[in-house]
Amino acid sequence: MFILRDILLPLQDHFSETTLGRERASLFVYTILSIIVPFTSSMTSNLWRCLDTLFGFEIKNKRFYTFMASPTLPWAGLWQTIWGLIPSPETDGRILVGLDDSIITKVGKKIFGCEAIFDHAAKSNQSKYPWAQNIVSVGMLKQVKGRWACLFLDFRFYLPLKTIQGKKETATIRGEVVPFQTKMAQAAQMLIEIAEHFSTVPILAVTDSWFGNNGLWKPAYKAIGNRFNILSRLRCNRCQPWRANARAGSPQKA
Repeated sequence: MFILRDILLPLQDHFSETTLGRERASLFVYTILSIIVPFTSSMTSNLWRCLDTLFGFEIKNKRFYTFMASPTLPWAGLWQTIWGLIPSPETDGRILVGLDDSIITKVGKKIFGCEAIFDHAAKSNQSKYPWAQNIVSVGMLKQVKGRWACLFLDFRFYLPLKTIQGKKETATIRGEVVPFQTKMAQAAQMLIEIAEHFSTVPILAVTDSWFGNNGLWKPAYKAIGNRFNILSRLRCNRCQPWRANARAGSPQKA
């Protein structure tokens, strides 16, 4: 519990000193505790029940859902604080980060970041264009108890240009339409900020072929320099290991 106290108390400092700000600060850390405790799954409805049952935090479910979907949480400062609390971020002298985007389906029609997003991985019985948030995220790759884990470091909501140009309600924050950014620009921005925080450590980004190209490489390398590398297009062929060597520049069989 002392570890949780040392981690969670600094996060509250990023909320305002108003009554509403203090309430949101308390709700934020108790929501994290609700996710951590082995009480129920991390679905929003179950977290709300956990807040009431375990912690006695009385809040209407609609207000809690609004809080969870809020685009105005002070994420920039929160992430910086979280990065500083990581005790041993390096793996073999480098920061390993995984980069990808994901689709989170929603029901509410006024949730920020939502749009009918094309899902290339949709199954035959699923919609090709679900109503969802498209999130680009970066996570630190670390071995936890002998197994690889991805510890999230930052994220961005991606909205198509047509949604922003249409000034749809789901693309506004406090009445202002958010500026458009490509997924590549969002990914590069996050990597640059992480590299600036861990200012002396090499950064290796592990990603799929969609992100593993010059669209990401050029802006990130321009800002970070030789400390930055991308690992992409990984292939494993146990029957013909010489092909992997050939791709690495060796034409001879292993």
